[in-house]
Amino acid sequence: MKKSGKRILSFTMAAVMAVGCLAGCSSEDSSTASGGTSGKSTGITLTFGSHQSGLPTSGIVQKLAAEFEKESGIKIDFQISPDAQWRDLLKVKEQSGEVPDIFCADTTNSLESAINPEKYCADLSDQSWVSRIDKDVLPSVSLKNKVYGITFPGKKMYFYIYNKEIFKKCGIANVPTTYQELKDACAKIKTKMPDVTPIYEATTDGWHQVLPVAENSGVYLKEDANLFTELNANKKKLTDIPQMKTILNQMKECASLGYFGKDYMSNATADAKEAMAKGKAAMYIAEAAFRDEIKADYPNCKTNFGIFVQPWGDNQVIGVNPASNAYFISKDSKNADAAKKFFDFLARPENLKKRLAGQPGISEVCWPEIKGKYTDEDQKYIKSHKTAKVLQIGANYVDVQFMDIGKDIESMYTGAMTPDDVIKSAEKRRQQQAQLQKDPAFTS
Repeated sequence: MKKSGKRILSFTMAAVMAVGCLAGCSSEDSSTASGGTSGKSTGITLTFGSHQSGLPTSGIVQKLAAEFEKESGIKIDFQISPDAQWRDLLKVKEQSGEVPDIFCADTTNSLESAINPEKYCADLSDQSWVSRIDKDVLPSVSLKNKVYGITFPGKKMYFYIYNKEIFKKCGIANVPTTYQELKDACAKIKTKMPDVTPIYEATTDGWHQVLPVAENSGVYLKEDANLFTELNANKKKLTDIPQMKTILNQMKECASLGYFGKDYMSNATADAKEAMAKGKAAMYIAEAAFRDEIKADYPNCKTNFGIFVQPWGDNQVIGVNPASNAYFISKDSKNADAAKKFFDFLARPENLKKRLAGQPGISEVCWPEIKGKYTDEDQKYIKSHKTAKVLQIGANYVDVQFMDIGKDIESMYTGAMTPDDVIKSAEKRRQQQAQLQKDPAFTS
C-alpha cells in the first residue's frame, strides 16, 4: 500500500465530467483524437476500484481521466475504499467475479500472492509503454516474464521529516543518527516546547507504525548480508532477527515516554500534514516529497523542513522500495481494450509530467524520461548514504500481511502483545502464506 494518509475521494467522475453520453449504447464516431486515441467511444464506462492511497489526494488521476473522457468518450467511474479494507474487499470481488475493469493494488516482490495476476489480470506485456518503465520497477508489476500492471510513483524512501526551526529552538544542532540521539532530541523538544509532540505517529490507518520495522532493513542486513535469501529459502525466520525485537522495544519505549504524544493511538496519517504545518509536531516518517504536500495544502506555511534517515536500531541505511501501487485490468473485463487506451493515455510523456506535477507526495515517477523533483540538497544527502531493499520487498510474504503487523504493533502499544509476540505472529503468517502458495522452500 502506498503508505501515506489520504482522504476518501468519494465522488465518481461520471458526476463531474462535462461530456455525457447515452447509457446502454456503444458506438464509435469518426473523430480522431490527438495523441493517438483513434476515435471516440460512447457508452463505455470503466469501473476503477482503488483504496484511498492508490489515488493521489490532489485528484490528478481523476483530472487526467476527465481529459481522457473528453478525448475518447470513455468514462471512468472511480470506486474508492478505505485503505484498511481494500485488500480484503478486492479478494472478495475476485472470488465473486465482480472485479472492476481497472483496479489498484499494492505491488510487492510476490505479486502472485498479492493478487494472483495469472488468474485475475489481463496480460499487458505487448503494450508499447512497457519498455519505458524503470527496469528496477518493472518486476514489481510482472510475473513469469509477463507484465500485468502499470505504475507511476518512483522508488519510495521513507525518512524522518523534521522541523528545522523547532530543532534549532530546542538546541538540537545535528539530526539524530542513533536511537539514543533520537531519544535525546525528543527529550529536548518535550522539555523546551511541551506543546509540541516530538514525533507524530498514527496507528489508525494500520500501516504507518510498521515503517520503523520494515524500512530499516539495513540494520538487519548489516548483521547478515544474506538474510533475505535465507528467509526466502526458509533457512531463517523473522524470529532469528534480534534487531527487529530491538526496534520494537525502542518504539514501545518512545511511546511510553510520551514522545509520540497522547493521541498516537487515535491519530490518522491524513492529519500529519496539519500537525507538521502548524508546528504541533516536530518529526514525522514520510517520503521527502511530503514537504511538498504540506506546502500544497498549507501555502502560508513558511517552515523549513529537512530529512534524515530513520535511526531506529542505530540504522543509517536508506530503505528503498521499488514497488508501489499499480493499476491492473481485470482479465474478465469486457472493456479491456478501452482500459488499455486509458493506460496508453496515462503513459504519454505529457501526462506523466502532469502526474508528477500534480502529485505533491512523490519526488519522481518510475519513468526515467521524466526528470524528478529531488532538490540538490536531498540528492547530496541521499548519495551520502548506503541504500538497501526494505524488508517487505526483500523477504517474501511480509508485504501481504503489512496491515496485520500494524494491528499487532497496536496490541504491543496497549500491552496485549510483547515485541516477541509481534515477531512470532508475523512469522506464523509468513509460514501460512508460503503454505498457501505451495512455496517449495516451505513445503518440502
